[in-house]
Amino acid sequence: MLPPIASDFVAGEDADAAIEHIRSCNADGVGGILNLLGEHYDHRAPADADTRAYRELIRRMDDAGVDGCISVKPSQIGLDVGADAFEGNLDSIVEAARTHDRFVWIDMEDHTTTDVTLDAFEKYARATDGGVGVCVQANLKRTADDLERLAILPGKVRLVKGAYDEPESIAYREKAAVDDAYRDLLGYAFREFDGGVAVGSHDPEMVSLAADLHAEYGTDYEIQMLMGVREESQRHLAAEGVRTYQYVPYGDKWFSYFYRRVRERKSNALFALRAILGR
Repeated sequence: MLPPIASDFVAGEDADAAIEHIRSCNADGVGGILNLLGEHYDHRAPADADTRAYRELIRRMDDAGVDGCISVKPSQIGLDVGADAFEGNLDSIVEAARTHDRFVWIDMEDHTTTDVTLDAFEKYARATDGGVGVCVQANLKRTADDLERLAILPGKVRLVKGAYDEPESIAYREKAAVDDAYRDLLGYAFREFDGGVAVGSHDPEMVSLAADLHAEYGTDYEIQMLMGVREESQRHLAAEGVRTYQYVPYGDKWFSYFYRRVRERKSNALFALRAILGR
């Protein structure tokens, strides 16, 4: 059972709780992106089990009629096991999503997985005519070149600042440099992308910049934020007519995710402390 503070960042331990959370988001005009927690499986059995869970989740979301999609991590569905496991499981998930007219996001992990993740996205973006999306990270110096490749493909691209501790040789490590890269990449995406832009940021400056770029170029866009972070802003954006999604993790592997959320940002740690002391 989730402790009260963890439930601010994780929807619950099972699909029932996750779908109910999405339903509550929908009531405020916010869509949901469901992610079953789990990553870096070294054996095929858990990768296959989570693949089956995603297929069942897609069916249940359809039955429930909620506004939402899913997001999967490559290392969760077999990337660390081998190419056959990863490709077979991703194919299975994408096919289930296509059957139920649901969108699939492919999360980006550390830099060692970037090429194989982008290759998988390109394959399924073409095969589904845009039924999948991929995440790219502004802190990686290669991302400007990656966006040029992605601009000609169907599907969506989610731009985030990046949370992995990458080597300085391949990544910007100073916040100011990452912010500068994010602004430049966001501008490129709004100028060059036809299929829309997903702005994965809680930074009010970047959210405001996205609105300005939309006004200038007319490119469709959506804002994506995490569950438990700036939720009032999520509801406010949705009420203003901005397409807004909340990234919603769930599952019994909640502790490591919650711990990482608190470590990533001082504000999250202070939020957690205040919540614990107040309960």
